[in-house]
Amino acid sequence: MIKVILRLYNWCSRISTLTTKQHLSAIFEHRSVKAKEVPPSLTSVVIRRRLCPSALLPFCPSAQILLIIFFSTNFAFAQSRIDRIEPPNWWTGMKNPAVQLMIHGENISGLTPSIKYSGVKITKVTKTENPNYLFIDLSINKKAKAGELTLEFYHGRTLAESHSWELEAREAGSADRIGFNSSDVIYLITPDRFSNGDPSNDDVPGMKEKSNRAYKGGRHGGDIEGVRQHLDYIQGMGFTAIWMMPVTENDMQRSSYHGYSTTDYYKVDARFGTNEAFRQLVQESRAAGLKHIMDMIPNHCGSEHWWMNDLPSADWLNMWSTYTQSNHRKTAALDPYVSEYDAKLFTDGWFVPTMPDLNQRNPLMANYLIQNAIWWTEYLGLAGMRVDTYPYSDAEFLTEYCRRILEEYPRLNIVGEQWHTVPYIVAYWQKGVVNENGYVSYLASLMDFPVHHALISSLNQQGGWDDTWLELYETLAQDVVYADPDNLLVFTDNHDMSRIFTQVNEDYDLYRLAMAFICTTRGIPQVFYGDEILMKHPGTDEHTVIRSDFPGGWDGDAVNGFSGEGLSEQEKTAQDFVKKLFQWRKTASVIHTGKLMHFSPKDNIYVYFRYDDKNKVMVILNKHKGASGLSLDPFAEMLRGITTGRDALTGTEYVMRGNLMLNGPGPVILELK
Repeated sequence: MIKVILRLYNWCSRISTLTTKQHLSAIFEHRSVKAKEVPPSLTSVVIRRRLCPSALLPFCPSAQILLIIFFSTNFAFAQSRIDRIEPPNWWTGMKNPAVQLMIHGENISGLTPSIKYSGVKITKVTKTENPNYLFIDLSINKKAKAGELTLEFYHGRTLAESHSWELEAREAGSADRIGFNSSDVIYLITPDRFSNGDPSNDDVPGMKEKSNRAYKGGRHGGDIEGVRQHLDYIQGMGFTAIWMMPVTENDMQRSSYHGYSTTDYYKVDARFGTNEAFRQLVQESRAAGLKHIMDMIPNHCGSEHWWMNDLPSADWLNMWSTYTQSNHRKTAALDPYVSEYDAKLFTDGWFVPTMPDLNQRNPLMANYLIQNAIWWTEYLGLAGMRVDTYPYSDAEFLTEYCRRILEEYPRLNIVGEQWHTVPYIVAYWQKGVVNENGYVSYLASLMDFPVHHALISSLNQQGGWDDTWLELYETLAQDVVYADPDNLLVFTDNHDMSRIFTQVNEDYDLYRLAMAFICTTRGIPQVFYGDEILMKHPGTDEHTVIRSDFPGGWDGDAVNGFSGEGLSEQEKTAQDFVKKLFQWRKTASVIHTGKLMHFSPKDNIYVYFRYDDKNKVMVILNKHKGASGLSLDPFAEMLRGITTGRDALTGTEYVMRGNLMLNGPGPVILELK
């Protein structure tokens, strides 16, 4: 009987991760323990979550003493102590054949991992000072086939436990996917505030914060399903790509809706849906011609992240003797006179107390974050990613982060958030820029905060010694510092600043000028959800109010922005304007890839051209009150051979000679012939 129990012990450790149904099936199929040798009552024990020594003893009273000795030294390893394996799977056919698994479980550092699978081998096992972690480096060669691997963990020669791990076939053409680019218009969504497509997940048992739509800083119930149900609206408005604020788990005590305090890097927050629901959204979006951009946060995690109670190593985070916040000096990376004190404080200081700063100089942490970005890209089928608080992370890590991602997806696009209004400071991080300090970046795109700042300033400028458009004109003139200005993200606002209609003091003419500019200038336009219906927040700049609910996203809403029901006439007009503008842009290839030439603004009018070998568009941004005539003489070099111009938004035909009559403030976009 002892031999039977010992065989059962080894066998049960291998099936510890199976479901109840699989446990029962395995009992009578296992070759080393025949069905007739298994005591009838043992099946009820095996069905339990874990097979424990005290559950087995009643069936072998004559062997109790031997079993007590046996289990006191060995049986503890039969219990499934490993609770996490990340990443949860990988793919064949990746450019980089290596993947590193992070294994977490109680006191597992004494176990020896083993894999027996054709084409896959363990090349290295790393232990840290925390005995609850193992880091296993795998090599997956080109001959490896997709299938289910078994990770076995031995205590000496005894199998302690085993876990399945999936190796999947990479999607055909995955490496060649085209990322978002200047042909796209990005729609930025706060998913908790967009639409509640599945009210059943508003509150999830065991999660800390519950829904409370009445509280402006609470969770309101918007989710992935809500976005999925309105893909037709997004596509119909002329947008071609979706960037959602993070949907990975944020199991924080409060303000968890925004998503930037990650508590699980491999799991969608259950209040937004599931990993599979996210993948379905991306797949359906792609079918509708919509790309997806995922918000990544490699600089910090949430203070409630699962590893915060059991850090892999003492240097997993950037720790200080007392709480120390970043000085937010974004010039630190390129400042030739910067002190070590200021440079360290910028990158190693915490963003806020609830966002622990991750130490990417730890190679295990760096690899974890890079693999996570690649995993989501492959799992979902992403067209790119937006990297939050980009320069706050370690600079050398950022180089490797982008390099490794682009190694797998050479045509993917990554946009970084460097919130600064000086072009040179933003340009430092763009791929292809030759920096004086020798720093090399692989980041292709950046958010164009300098142009945003200049645009808003120019729109609101009331006059002075020079033209009100001059700041925008001169900011664009500084594009010389960028390696690829066409790959910059241009925007009127985003989730971290006041909405455009509020920024221009609810002046509808200025609003139209702002939208027309981002539509027609160089770069990639991004529109914040709700701006198309003039969402505003007078009297406050609180983020929780800026990110208000999109009307019509909840049952019972009196106003429905999706259908137009209940919108004011001005809101409907704005929505129609934005729809015409960006639907036109979809097929205006000259706006996507054409050159830009602008002319010095005069009399509150700013004129520029987008042109290529076949097409030419003239954009007139007019702030002049009342009717006025625009002399076409200064633009002769761009108007040679041109006889007429057709307004892309109204269809009005203009004769392109002499003076062009303008009827008050607003944009005019002329397709020239």
